Amino acid sequence: MGDINKVAEFLKEAGTYYLATVDGDQPRVRPFGTAHIFEGKLYIQTGKVKDVSKQLHANPKAEACVFKDGVWLRVSGELIADDRREAVSSMLDAYPELRNMYSEDDGNTEVFYFQNATATFSSFTAAPETFDF
Repeated sequence: MGDINKVAEFLKEAGTYYLATVDGDQPRVRPFGTAHIFEGKLYIQTGKVKDVSKQLHANPKAEACVFKDGVWLRVSGELIADDRREAVSSMLDAYPELRNMYSEDDGNTEVFYFQNATATFSSFTAAPETFDF
């Protein structure tokens, strides 16, 4: 029905999407800007010192949402940390502006990939398009 590349491109083209995590019994939402395909998985990037990292390590359930050109996309699933250097390097190479704040060896840079994910494209004018990855 769809594919993971379509999801990543939609997130990139929108520029900013919103990521929700769980903090105990309280949802937390914040803007994000990274979406990258590495080894066939959809990755995001953050810093280990941030609350979002701590929340994802405690409970990996998360959902991203973005709206662009009358269409909205929700991606829900689990975000799993990948501490491999090549995963971090791939993200930083895709977003070179991040290298002003992050590096492979700073002990802070962290990437997560979606696992057991469902993506749904919706609009007011068409039936929803949903697929899993």
